[in-house]
Amino acid sequence: MRTITLTLLGALALAGCSQGGGQLNKDDPKVKALVAELGPDYATADVVNGRAQFEQCRQCHTVVKDGPSMTGPNLYGVFGRAAAAKPNFNYSDALKASGITWDAATLNKWITEPRALVPNTRMSFPGMPDPANRRDVVAYLKVASSGGGN
Repeated sequence: MRTITLTLLGALALAGCSQGGGQLNKDDPKVKALVAELGPDYATADVVNGRAQFEQCRQCHTVVKDGPSMTGPNLYGVFGRAAAAKPNFNYSDALKASGITWDAATLNKWITEPRALVPNTRMSFPGMPDPANRRDVVAYLKVASSGGGN
């Protein structure tokens, strides 16, 4: 029994240390303020669901300050940044030439279907069809990429 308990405690500790393993409190004033910056279209966004939906993005992206780029670039600080501007990442020529600056509306379009927004992008994600899930992911990304949660 002791071995099982210690193993379980160890697994929980590791989960808490991994990217995205901490608590996200949707009622935290900082979280609420960051979501409010997105405007009225995001007033009903659920950052907890957004975090859960973002799990499919974590296969390729990190979203922690000074986190590594993986198959995709680290997304910390993405809002307001020009597409293909994260240093030390090899972006597609199509994304470099897109002229995109990442904001909520553009991220929503991107998450809907990346190749519809930027043909010939190397991003292989097929898209997220559900508008509520996209809204929640964008809200979560705003919070996480601004230091308001992980």
